[in-house]
Amino acid sequence: MATHDIICVGASAGGVETLQGLVKLLPAELPAALFIVLHIPQDSPSQLPALLQRAGKLAALAPADNTPIENGRIYVAPPNHHLLIEPGRVRIINGPKENRHRPAIDPLFRSAAWAYRSRVVAVVLSGNLDDGAAGLSAVKTCGGTTIVQEPDEALFPEMPINALKTGAVDHRLTIKEISELLIDLANRPASDAHRHVPKRIETEIEFSKMNKDAEDMAEFGSPTAFACPSCNGALWEFHDGDLSRYRCHTGHAFSPESLLAEQSYAIEEALYSALRALEEKATALRRLAAQYARLPKLQSDYELRANETDKSADSIRSLLNDRKESSASD
Repeated sequence: MATHDIICVGASAGGVETLQGLVKLLPAELPAALFIVLHIPQDSPSQLPALLQRAGKLAALAPADNTPIENGRIYVAPPNHHLLIEPGRVRIINGPKENRHRPAIDPLFRSAAWAYRSRVVAVVLSGNLDDGAAGLSAVKTCGGTTIVQEPDEALFPEMPINALKTGAVDHRLTIKEISELLIDLANRPASDAHRHVPKRIETEIEFSKMNKDAEDMAEFGSPTAFACPSCNGALWEFHDGDLSRYRCHTGHAFSPESLLAEQSYAIEEALYSALRALEEKATALRRLAAQYARLPKLQSDYELRANETDKSADSIRSLLNDRKESSASD
């Protein structure tokens, strides 16, 4: 009988140190494969495979598309690509971002759950916002085992806390306890009990591969009045139990906290664009005023309009400063 031999781990802020601590505790003969997603800048080379190789006894690599799955190896998502799992192989996909990231944790967890059901163990470690929460729910739905790092131990506890809010977490453990449980599960038979798995999970995997379009969205969600903050397309809302999630017709997906964060980013970008436009307008008005020095009334009108534009720019500048102070206090 198959064991719990598909171990998927997601981390974000504070994740490098945490992942090094975890793999250090795993034996070279572990009868399982590890799949790791760490949020990293999309244009930066990843040193994570080399760091994990040095930290522990398991071989670590950034796989190519269609690399076969072997026990005793760590497969690390490369920059700017999602890491997905299909039976017997990994997929490296340049699909739409999820929860503001590519690679993202949810696509890995979801694809593993669909391909390997009860053999999957999913672990959420240190990080901000809520990537991984919906993926844990999918793993739980498909009969897998779900684990989060003890928030009090995590360098950044927000991601574990948001995962716990789903009600889909089996174990809340320290890194040492997680390593012990992973070793135990990798040597323990997985249940082969039949479970009904929602078709929506497969549909979302196909969205990650860009094999679906807007017509498929109606299968599992309902349109909202919101626009996708990444591409301005329409957002659909759907539910994993009590967890609301959002996806647009091009495939961008968000859990609640990730959606709010991306909306905040879009608002800030719009404010900076407006500020730049107002400053340019004020400069143009003053330049016109200088050109009409011999026509005092027209010159005064341009200067008045420039001053009014300055006041509008000052209002936006003040709003941006308030947002920065609010973010710092958070």
